[in-house]
Amino acid sequence: MTKLIDRITVNAQSSIRIDSGKILRFDPFLLTEEPHDADVIFITHSHPDHFSPADIKKVSKPETLFVAPESMKSDIEKAGIDAEKCVFVNPGESSEIAGVSFKTLPAYNIGRPFHTPESRWVGYAVELEGELVYVAGDTDGLDEIAELPITIALMPVGGKFTTDAREAAEFINKMKPKIAVPIHFGGMPGTEGADRVFEQNVGKDTEVVLKIGK
Repeated sequence: MTKLIDRITVNAQSSIRIDSGKILRFDPFLLTEEPHDADVIFITHSHPDHFSPADIKKVSKPETLFVAPESMKSDIEKAGIDAEKCVFVNPGESSEIAGVSFKTLPAYNIGRPFHTPESRWVGYAVELEGELVYVAGDTDGLDEIAELPITIALMPVGGKFTTDAREAAEFINKMKPKIAVPIHFGGMPGTEGADRVFEQNVGKDTEVVLKIGK
């Protein structure tokens, strides 16, 4: 079997697919096909480039399960998603769904209004094949997360709404995962090439793997 990192794909923003026996989807967005393959769909927050009901329909199937912030219950209901198939979460929790263990981590901006701690939106640390995979959501680099034993980190680098490339690299250099994947760039003017800036500023303790545009 190929390494887990080889079975992680990013098609846009934070739209991530992980194949680890079960198919995990995070924030599906801008999908061009309708594979209906997701065993579990994880949603980080309610912004439309992360919670897209049209794209969720493209990857879901009748037995798909969902994980979403508790603050999004009304959004889930409006999207026609069966709440009985959902696990609603808050930051700082540990849970399991479809045999997959995960932790919910805070995701917010420091000193910027786009993603506030009060919204109680989340990132996820998912345990897969002996690896702890961090899908950050829209966030700044938070010291409370930097100490976690993450092995694969998918980190936003676009700036303005999240960490920019240099800030993200500084955070990764504190965390020191084995592998870091830059996400959430290229969709807005001025964010092109952020992955390369990130790669140039990450230290030798971490391998940078580029996924978007590959």
